Amino acid sequence: MAPPSAAETETPLSLPFSSSGKAGTAPLEPSLPVLPSAAQEVSFPKPPTFTDKYKEREYQKGRLALAFRIFAKLGYDEGVAGHITLRDPVDPTSFWVNPFGVAWPYLKASDLILVNAEGKVVDGGPVRMLNVAAYMIHHAVHTARPEVNCVAHSHSIYGRAYCTLGIPLQTTTQDSCAFHNDLALYKSFNGIVLSSDEGSEIASALGSKKAALLQNHGLLTCAKTIEACVFWYISLDKSCRVALLAAAAAGGLGIKAKEIGEEEAVYTAKTVGTEIAGWFSALPTFTVMERESGDDYLK
Repeated sequence: MAPPSAAETETPLSLPFSSSGKAGTAPLEPSLPVLPSAAQEVSFPKPPTFTDKYKEREYQKGRLALAFRIFAKLGYDEGVAGHITLRDPVDPTSFWVNPFGVAWPYLKASDLILVNAEGKVVDGGPVRMLNVAAYMIHHAVHTARPEVNCVAHSHSIYGRAYCTLGIPLQTTTQDSCAFHNDLALYKSFNGIVLSSDEGSEIASALGSKKAALLQNHGLLTCAKTIEACVFWYISLDKSCRVALLAAAAAGGLGIKAKEIGEEEAVYTAKTVGTEIAGWFSALPTFTVMERESGDDYLK
């Protein structure tokens, strides 16, 4: 059984390549400006588009199920903590989320639950328990950011460890440039987020950025697509790990990690930090999980 994406058409992005068919000046990253080298063009993939919102819902629920399995494979699940939400294409005031207590490695599209603006579960799988913190945080972000369709938060090890420091993340690697001037720091912790006030405060701290460090808590990322949101989370957790390792090594040597210059960081961010770059970078990870899962995640 082919996934729902097989019936949809991807919008091509034309990039010039040399007439010999070789890469020439074509970029290694999807957002890098390309020098006009020849007339020949190739199609670069972009997220699928849908005219039928119900078909889009089913496709996106499948992608969300894969996202949870990816998070589980990477060890981002801890007990029942963590959540990824998808704005419902049919009713954008509602979102799909994982049911409280259902194991991520085996999560299926049919397990997901639909939560309305009032925090009530109105549709979904057999387990209709909602994590209150998921609603408080994600509803606030989805409401404040109408362009955002996916929000992810979990208690991953390296992100959680870095967030205990209560400091911004320095731009010290090419990968961390994706978060340059695009990463918020929420310097508060009031326990489990069970009130709408703190959810609103987190959304306010996030502002227009793609991610946030939640002090003493963990990471939060958001994007227009599930794929970009997942990639930003994975990349941010790895950037936190690199920062911790670099700080430990530098401390032992009595030096400091070298920070990337502002001009270079801004330039690099325009390549590796765009929505399309995040979406495209996630495709291999989703393809692997799709093949490992077979059709099971779509059931």
